[in-house]
Amino acid sequence: MQAKDILARLDTSFCLKFLSRMVQHKSYSQSEGERVLAGWMAEQMQGLGLEVELTPVEGERVNAVGRLRGSGGGKSLLFNGHIDTNPVTEGWTVDPWGGKVDDKFIYGIGVSNMKSGDAAYFCALKTLIDVGAKLKGDVILTYVVGELQGGVGTVALLKQGWRADYFVNSEPTDLQALTMHAAAFVFTVELVGDTRHLSKREEAVDALVAACDLVPRLNALKFSGAASPEHAKINRVHVGVMHAALGKELHEWRPPQVADFVRIKGSGRYAPGQSDEGALADLRRECEALEKRHPGLRASVQLESTAGRVTMPSFEVARDNPIVQAINAAYEEVRGTQQPTGAITPPGFYGTDAAHLYRMGGMAGIVCGPGGRYNTMPDERVDIADYLDMIRIYILTILKICG
Repeated sequence: MQAKDILARLDTSFCLKFLSRMVQHKSYSQSEGERVLAGWMAEQMQGLGLEVELTPVEGERVNAVGRLRGSGGGKSLLFNGHIDTNPVTEGWTVDPWGGKVDDKFIYGIGVSNMKSGDAAYFCALKTLIDVGAKLKGDVILTYVVGELQGGVGTVALLKQGWRADYFVNSEPTDLQALTMHAAAFVFTVELVGDTRHLSKREEAVDALVAACDLVPRLNALKFSGAASPEHAKINRVHVGVMHAALGKELHEWRPPQVADFVRIKGSGRYAPGQSDEGALADLRRECEALEKRHPGLRASVQLESTAGRVTMPSFEVARDNPIVQAINAAYEEVRGTQQPTGAITPPGFYGTDAAHLYRMGGMAGIVCGPGGRYNTMPDERVDIADYLDMIRIYILTILKICG
């Protein structure tokens, strides 16, 4: 059967109903609901005839994994996505767990991040099984928990020995091929000034004024040592918290006095080839320059400790890698245009389990999934056309990689 004939057999009604059923599971991260959904995914994979396991994660959490064994002689392909979701926020106008489908979108909490990607690779493999396609290489479907805790579910899979020749991580990229994303860290800056009453503020060292000078410079910062302009593209710093008052206890009841203490908290992103140490050195240089512009000010910065917990490093794959070429070709066949590829933003600022699959698992892969435009917002939704095209692209990618 030709590839175009397989695509023509895609059961779009089933695909929409399947995703709607996934959305109807309230699978908040670290809740019983994610375990229930993992069990449901295992049942659905068993229904396809896959070899299925519920594998342990820390605590009582589990991942669902299914394998379709090939006949031999082909490359293996692992799909990866998380089933835990963020909580519902204010502002929703549709039922977050209703799985509503209209003529353009499918709605629900987690549908973009990332149940539509999860459903897409299930439906892709189901379509190939339904038409009787015979694959040479194995296809492994992984449905993990704990991505929102740094990727503990995927790390557990890797420690248990799960591997393939290539992987596709289905985080929401609006169907673009993300070949690189940043590593993340959190930092704290403390500024110490010299207080006076407002009547004598000219004599003071105003830590709050200094902070107002520093924050836009931090937000504009690019870290040194980027390997290329594309790597520099996913450098970013953002200050999200600033608290100024009197003393390290940050007393607020005496506003007539000049603030002598500020605590700033922010997050940074840097590309493969850069490091925590280099980023910290760049932040320190900004603090030293601030001290010169504000004589008498003392500024310090430190990175938040990550000891004892899983964090997501950076990810990178060469554009000429077979998995990138396969998904590029599949996209072009489905959509008739070249696929945007590279350090695409905003997804390039995300953390994903692709980083663990790449670094800890030693696998080459790509991040490419439906959703993104309406991610992490009220009435989270995914374009139906994107979801269905992603399934078609995954079908062609499986055929290309697995033979």
